[in-house]
Amino acid sequence: MKKNSPYRPLTFLSDAICFPPVEDANAEGLLAVGGDLSPERLMLAYKSGIFPWFNEGSLILWWSPDPRMVLFPDQIKIAKSMRKVLKDNQFTLTKNTCFEEVIDQCAKVKRKHQDGTWITHEMKQAYLKLHLLGHAQSYEVWEDGELVGGLYGIDQGHVFCGESMFSLVNNASKFAFIKLAQELQQKKYRLIDCQLYTTHLESLGAREIPRSEFIAILTRR
Repeated sequence: MKKNSPYRPLTFLSDAICFPPVEDANAEGLLAVGGDLSPERLMLAYKSGIFPWFNEGSLILWWSPDPRMVLFPDQIKIAKSMRKVLKDNQFTLTKNTCFEEVIDQCAKVKRKHQDGTWITHEMKQAYLKLHLLGHAQSYEVWEDGELVGGLYGIDQGHVFCGESMFSLVNNASKFAFIKLAQELQQKKYRLIDCQLYTTHLESLGAREIPRSEFIAILTRR
């Protein structure tokens, strides 16, 4: 069967904490099925360039798309309108003050071509555990004392793996993403993993790179 066929046989994971090589993913990026969402398996996945993404009632699906959407922090694009937002101090930013509320808000966001949310109860509980262990981080955006936007992801110390973001008012999620990129640039992080292409992320400076390049950066500390 051709390597790029979307019908390549999938690996069904056992209780063993391991994954097949990312090169075994099909053309859509689907690599494996099953397993669990234990902290050990999740962190191995992120360190290997793999992430879970599935709907309620589905088996756990593990992905490693090629190409990979990423942002190099020094390439963040700040539009003129956003420069004004930053200058006017419309929003304030906090970090890790209400992780659970951020993930709850991300789960409520309605997205194009997607029924329901992939942030299931099982996923939420798994990432709350990662947060308590110090791996999952949240950035919160406030306006007049109200939470209006934010994002969360996995911090690997040199790569930040973005998971989801939300915005209840215009520009709130953009503000969080820009502030994240600026912070990571100062800390000399190599990149922000955005996983999959969207025009919104592209407008902020993210771009697709070959999976092989992404894995090389991810595994080189």
